[in-house]
Amino acid sequence: MFKVISNEMVVPNIHLLTVEAPAVAAQIEPGQFVILRSEEDGERIPLSIADWDRDKGTLTFAIVNVGGTTDKLASLRAGTDIPTVVGPLGNATEIGEFGTVVCIGGCYGIGSIYPIARALKEKNNRVITIIEARSSYLLFWEDKYKQVSDKFVTITRDGSRGVRGHITHLPEILGGLPEPANRIIVNGCTFLMKHTSEISRPFGIKTIVSLNPIMIDGTGMCGVCRVSIASKTKFACVDGPDFDGHEVDWAELLQRRKTYIREEAIPLRTSKCEEHAANRRGNIV
Repeated sequence: MFKVISNEMVVPNIHLLTVEAPAVAAQIEPGQFVILRSEEDGERIPLSIADWDRDKGTLTFAIVNVGGTTDKLASLRAGTDIPTVVGPLGNATEIGEFGTVVCIGGCYGIGSIYPIARALKEKNNRVITIIEARSSYLLFWEDKYKQVSDKFVTITRDGSRGVRGHITHLPEILGGLPEPANRIIVNGCTFLMKHTSEISRPFGIKTIVSLNPIMIDGTGMCGVCRVSIASKTKFACVDGPDFDGHEVDWAELLQRRKTYIREEAIPLRTSKCEEHAANRRGNIV
């Protein structure tokens, strides 16, 4: 069993869950993921790592509460135990001395892009960090990013902070840099990664995305997470999760992510997520 150290709703619908898992914390690297279960009979779900403390043996995840399983994870109290923390899984993000690297995070990706930005800065890269959300109240960890970034940019759809709009403003941001970007790394929803890859293609900037298809096993045995990369079939769990965004078949990935949308709606409608969130808001420590 693995002890929950803390669980807080950092912004509406996103929880930062920290668990004690010394063996995993000792080996985890930026870009890798872990599979969690909230209870013995619970669903296995993959979660990108947002931070860790090797000395304390802890892992931190940014969890978006969207249905039955994530609602159970969001409901966990400090001091309780969960049965499964499996990892590290997947390949670590390539961290080299690239020059200028643009790190982009949205939604849960605001959490998962952080260890990548930190590692790149430790390698003496010039790190440009961009985080985006619908509004300023959905942004978090801004102070942490400022500590590891040479330039920090926020984008909000409503213009409540930073640039108003969407990632479509990326060409303007790239044009304002004192030197060309050598690499872009983006974590977040499929649409954010897809649009970033489309925008960066004309610039010829290598763009790395962390794919999040449907996943069950996480070790390459079930084949559910297959994706098409440069017209070849790959498994996101063992071949990725990082891939060249310019080689991803985005239309296929988006279609595959809709495979079980009807089944996923059942626990969403029966989990009383909205009622639980209303009762829990501001009370989790």
